[in-house]
Amino acid sequence: MTPVGLPHILFLSSCLFFIGMYGFFTRRNLITILMSLELMLNSVNINFVAFNKYLYPQNLSGIFFTIFIITIAAAEAAVAIAIIINLFRSSNSIDVIDAKEMKH
Repeated sequence: MTPVGLPHILFLSSCLFFIGMYGFFTRRNLITILMSLELMLNSVNINFVAFNKYLYPQNLSGIFFTIFIITIAAAEAAVAIAIIINLFRSSNSIDVIDAKEMKH
């Protein structure tokens, strides 16, 4: 059994990031776009933790950045869901095209 090294983790993180990017650019549902954005943020978190563990194990900078990103992502998700709920109440749709066509 081979140990999991930095290239394996970076490959996984890259795959997650590009899956999130694909979902962000191809989906029209705002909830799916938000989930894709969260997937991209989590792939960045994996990178921070992996580089911290394999390159600078004595420092905790990668862990602190990851905790900061998780905190910001939670606040961003709460605000985004509130906006999506408000949009759904006003137009009965969470489609990006319908949101763009809304008039004030």
